[in-house]
Amino acid sequence: MDYEETHTVTRKSTTTFRIQETSSSTTTKTITTPAKLYGKDLGAYDDVDVDELLAQLSPEEITMLAKEVDPDDSFLPPSQRTNYECDKEPTGPLDRKKLIDHINKQAMETPDRPELEPFVPGMVRGKKWIPPPQEKKMQDAEDQIAIDLGDEYEHALSDATQEEIIDLAAILGFHSMMNQDQYHASLLNKGQPVGLGWDGITKSSIQKIFPAEAPNNTNPEEMIKRIKDDDSKLVDVNFNNIKNISDAQFEQLFQALQSNTHLEVLSLTNTGLTDRTALLLAAAIERNHTLRVLNVETNFISPPVIVTLVKSLLTQMTIEEFRASNQRSQVLGNKIEMEITDLVEKNMTLLRLGLHLEFNDARHRVAAHLQRNIDRIRVDKKDGRSSRGSFYRPQHVEERMDELEGVEEEEEEVREVPQDYDVEEDPDNIVIRPPPSDDEDIKKRSVAAPAV
Repeated sequence: MDYEETHTVTRKSTTTFRIQETSSSTTTKTITTPAKLYGKDLGAYDDVDVDELLAQLSPEEITMLAKEVDPDDSFLPPSQRTNYECDKEPTGPLDRKKLIDHINKQAMETPDRPELEPFVPGMVRGKKWIPPPQEKKMQDAEDQIAIDLGDEYEHALSDATQEEIIDLAAILGFHSMMNQDQYHASLLNKGQPVGLGWDGITKSSIQKIFPAEAPNNTNPEEMIKRIKDDDSKLVDVNFNNIKNISDAQFEQLFQALQSNTHLEVLSLTNTGLTDRTALLLAAAIERNHTLRVLNVETNFISPPVIVTLVKSLLTQMTIEEFRASNQRSQVLGNKIEMEITDLVEKNMTLLRLGLHLEFNDARHRVAAHLQRNIDRIRVDKKDGRSSRGSFYRPQHVEERMDELEGVEEEEEEVREVPQDYDVEEDPDNIVIRPPPSDDEDIKKRSVAAPAV
């Protein structure tokens, strides 16, 4: 028994500055009953050796103890964690047909439960349910469903094997009529598994163990130096999954990227890019005119900085593929997605965009614009024009228009007949012949010159 005493002292002062002390004593008794296990306190079991106790138990006692304890270990198979135990010997591999026959046989041999009232054939107890009359439209629709395939198709279906019928059902999309192995085998044209049929079951397959991906052994210092030196052989740089790149190295990399004229592919997936370093990358993209593919997925870039990166693609108009999904913020928001959509619609060279857009409007507009860019590039390649670079840059549109106007003026000047050309007038058209070349002129002079 535990006893606890509490003394409380209260002082009261009056205006005559005399202190009158009043003492009150309160005694509180609290009775606490300790937890016990098998008549003993829990503290008595602290020094008990559990392994020694288990060694003293018999196999039957260990089995009973195992039934009372459920090991909370996910690594143990379920058969070792459950209390159910089957002492029967395995009867062999699973035979589904024999199992169904056995179940049906047991169902037929098991006697029915006795009824309170015996069954009398032809006797109706209670109110008989009469289905409502079917509407005429439904009857007409059911009559129209019957389709006559013709003798040729009916003959082909009647002579088809079970595997061919399964392939036909898979092609028509009736995947609920078969298992996954049969469905994928039909789609991939691999041939149906032998012995399955309509009653086949899908068996578990052994998981394929793939080797672990080799680490990225790229040396950041060496790559940064080669980019800074503008190495003509360095076209693709892969920094994926390198997490020890410092901010100072990122600054050197993006500073060197501004003046590089050979690098085309830059991958920075899972490298720890932040908003600060991503803004430096955006400044480098605005000056680099050879980069075609940029990947900055799985980093810590915020949605506003992603908008800045997409906006920086409009300066040089050379990047064809840009990926920036799986960032710190999974949801961009409607405002950010609309800004990205407006910027993408201004980009005439972007072909692939790796961003998760949540709203349908943004997704459809971006997909439609990227398809238009792909079609435009096909036309440009067919006509022999370049689909990248300064032709689509916004700041050079006026200069390009001036150049086109100058070309048109030169073409108009060319249409005028030069004085040196020989002109033969014809009532239908004008034939313009170029003047003779220097070689022809020399030949004429050599023929006309008198012999010496």
